[in-house]
Amino acid sequence: MIIRKPSRTVLLFLTPFLIVIMLFSVFIYYTVSSYSEDYLFKLLEARANKVAKENFEGQKKVNYDLNSDSSEKLPHEKDYFIPITKDPDFEAEAQKVGVQSVFFQKVVKNGNAEFVTNDYLYKGIRYKSKSGEFIVITVAENYFEKNKSETVAKTVLFVIGATLLLLFYIAIYYTKNIFKPISAITESVKEISSENLHLRLDGKNSNNELNELTRTFNDMLDRIETSFETQNNFISNASHELRTPLTAIIGEADVALSKLRKPDDYIESLQIVLQEAEKLDNKTKALLFLAQTGFNGKVQKFEKVRVDAMLWEVKENLEGMNPKNKIYIDTELLPENPMKLKVNGNMQLLHLAFSNIISNGCKYSNFDTVTVSIGASDDFVYIVIRDKGIGIPKDEIKYIYDPFFRASNTKKHEGFGIGLPLARNIVRIHNGKILVTSVENEGTVVQITLPVWKQVL
Repeated sequence: MIIRKPSRTVLLFLTPFLIVIMLFSVFIYYTVSSYSEDYLFKLLEARANKVAKENFEGQKKVNYDLNSDSSEKLPHEKDYFIPITKDPDFEAEAQKVGVQSVFFQKVVKNGNAEFVTNDYLYKGIRYKSKSGEFIVITVAENYFEKNKSETVAKTVLFVIGATLLLLFYIAIYYTKNIFKPISAITESVKEISSENLHLRLDGKNSNNELNELTRTFNDMLDRIETSFETQNNFISNASHELRTPLTAIIGEADVALSKLRKPDDYIESLQIVLQEAEKLDNKTKALLFLAQTGFNGKVQKFEKVRVDAMLWEVKENLEGMNPKNKIYIDTELLPENPMKLKVNGNMQLLHLAFSNIISNGCKYSNFDTVTVSIGASDDFVYIVIRDKGIGIPKDEIKYIYDPFFRASNTKKHEGFGIGLPLARNIVRIHNGKILVTSVENEGTVVQITLPVWKQVL
């Protein structure tokens, strides 16, 4: 489980924070060191000017190696006064002071210079007095490096260590609390298999994202369970529908071959075999066409189709095929703009889908009038088909899209159980939606929504 092995997650939490803290600590250390150094150099420069004035202004004799006894002296301060001659040779003076000779050259050239060692800071200035020009050097202890650097370093390390421990505790705590519900979801998912697809995840998490994940997973389980049920029903219904004509064909052939018969008997048997074979052929063709329309429809040719014109053609064809069919086209909700009635679709497929649905309405209502209403908005075309037929039992309506499924109250009516699944596939190919509501012995309402055709710029 994730909770038992939090090290990876904890490491992911700690690494960026630790890097930031270390960089910030290094920045603080060098900032303090630089500030302390700059501050001491300013003090040294002030001291150099002060001791130069004290030693040169108003004095006749110059002491070239004089250490001031002033109470304002810096820690371990030393002051040096080196005269500047025409041809200066600073090598001996450099060894005496403890700096490089180039330090003197910088003072002469630039008027001041600085030099740093681990223990001391050197500040040199060029000073002009009545006695001549001198290089005044003030040396003091590098106070920060000698006294404070170790303390600051220890403080920084302590802060890093304490912060690391605190972050480690916070990471462990939040890792357990954040991933605990995820671990619970994982354990629940492990219990779900094809044998118990009815199980669902608990959606009572306080975390909105986890609730969304749970709802999404439960929705997926709903679809999978529906697919399993559909597959089982399809196998059961298809085997029954295909076996029935095959059984009739085999049985009739066995009877015909069981003994010699008159020519008329053979003709009658062949007619029965032919009828059953035609039924089998029709069911096989319907099944294959249903499978073809289950794809994404990219192989189909799409064009602008005007829905109201197509429905009038469906009405004409169905009433021509069977005069008992009564279809009423309700045009009260037709939009003024005819462009709102056009969809991007395949004329033959849409004609087939609506023909199946409307013919079912006529058949199952004992040829009572079927009303087809057409409406539209800026984005969708709406077609509502109503009949006053036998309806669909409440507990069976969830199976209406299963191929070969026929409701228990349809035994007196011929059919294969392919029309509605085929219509749904065709509607889906056109990015539409289909909704069926029904009350047994009162009728059925089928609402189809198709997106309006829009020109692609």
